Amino acid sequence: MSFDLVLFGGTGDLAWRKLMPALFQAFRHGSLPEGGRILGVGRDDLSDDAYRALIQSRFDHVDLAKRPSPEEFARFAALLHFVRMDLSQPADYTRLAAALNTRQADTLVMYLATAPALFTTVCEQIAAVGLNQPRTRIVLEKPLGHDLASNRAINAAVCRVLDERQVFRIDHYLGKPSVQNLFALRFGNALFEPLWRREHIANIQITIAEDLGVEKRGAFYDSTGALRDMVQNHALQLLCAIGMEPPINAHADAIRDEKLKVLRSLKAWTPQSLAQDVIRGQYTAGTLGGAAVPGYRDEPGVHPQTATETFVALRTEIANWRWAGVPFYLRTGKRLAGRDARIVVNFRATPHAIFNAPNGAVNRLVIHLQPKDGLELHLLAQGADTRRNHQAKVQTLSPVQLDLDFDTRFGAERVGAYERLLLDVIDGRLNLFVRSDEQEEAWRWIGPILDAWQADPNGPRPYAAGSWGPSASSAMIARDGYCWSEEC
Repeated sequence: MSFDLVLFGGTGDLAWRKLMPALFQAFRHGSLPEGGRILGVGRDDLSDDAYRALIQSRFDHVDLAKRPSPEEFARFAALLHFVRMDLSQPADYTRLAAALNTRQADTLVMYLATAPALFTTVCEQIAAVGLNQPRTRIVLEKPLGHDLASNRAINAAVCRVLDERQVFRIDHYLGKPSVQNLFALRFGNALFEPLWRREHIANIQITIAEDLGVEKRGAFYDSTGALRDMVQNHALQLLCAIGMEPPINAHADAIRDEKLKVLRSLKAWTPQSLAQDVIRGQYTAGTLGGAAVPGYRDEPGVHPQTATETFVALRTEIANWRWAGVPFYLRTGKRLAGRDARIVVNFRATPHAIFNAPNGAVNRLVIHLQPKDGLELHLLAQGADTRRNHQAKVQTLSPVQLDLDFDTRFGAERVGAYERLLLDVIDGRLNLFVRSDEQEEAWRWIGPILDAWQADPNGPRPYAAGSWGPSASSAMIARDGYCWSEEC
């Protein structure tokens, strides 16, 4: 199956940091279909050879295991081409169409790794030059809009020129092997699903923590913030994967229908819950790994008086029969104590205790997303020799854990998130992509939070870089009698 993959923003950060390494890995693994062509698009005046040299130089900055040898890159480079374009100029789309029409590839993928403000323009212009054909697929990177209204406007513009089945709204967390195993854990095994409900689960915590700051994305991040950048998409998609009902099959719409039900079941915000159950923070100067790091307002591209949040923690519930009364805690932030993305499922205590157990010890399932990829099951077991404690009226249990490291178990068989998703786009598989109604429902749910913050003169709470965020985050979860997993 021949394909043309057009990468708008072909010289940008996302292209060389994530997309090109993923495409190369697919090429190395032999999973990239033959007869492919990758066209980088940008405003630079580059020849094909100059573009190949640029991408080769960028590979020096990716993980060592993902770097090609000179021989490998020479073979991969044959796929790479460059088209100089100003995306605001209609005439340039005519030149792109001419380059694509030199051969009618079976599949035409348009990947918009650009600012969201350009999405509407690009979609309208590719239609104007006749590139919105049945073979065309378009990939839209986050954030898709700034709020519900702008998200709807982009979706409407896209769907005027392409069918919904041709639109691939990408969320790379859904491509992570650990998230794939979350679906397998729930719906491919009989062990946990009977326990996956309010009668057995006390609370669920979703953490996406980063130790990095905003790096070179200060200007972009300052107009976006943690709620739009991480909660509206990544965190809510993880919540859906945890909370959804079993789909009737593994087809794309069956899965996405169930995720949409979760989003529509999230408890509505009230003035009281907005004040108590949503914490926003902004990092100040601190220490990470023994090195001093600046505060957010001192980062390049950031306004010195900005009120943009770099941390969000919130409490919500899924208002349905399965989850009624079970709190879900979501937390994400930059310059936190470590890079750690995980889901923690805390089970209820035994209904009648016949053993002594450490204070607060419960069964816990930890699903690690990054940097570790695997599962931990925390149990209680008899550790001491009971014959030595025959006079004790109540035996004491100790915490133990079962640990499954997916990288160790599967090794080279693992496929990275972007590699998996790019191959799915080429093959036309929509299972791991977000439908427009899902996305709109997520924007609708966070809308009251954005409105409340807009009217709040106090701004975000400060927290020191290298900490786990504002203390109010711990106080929020403590009101329910719980604690974040690193504090318990």
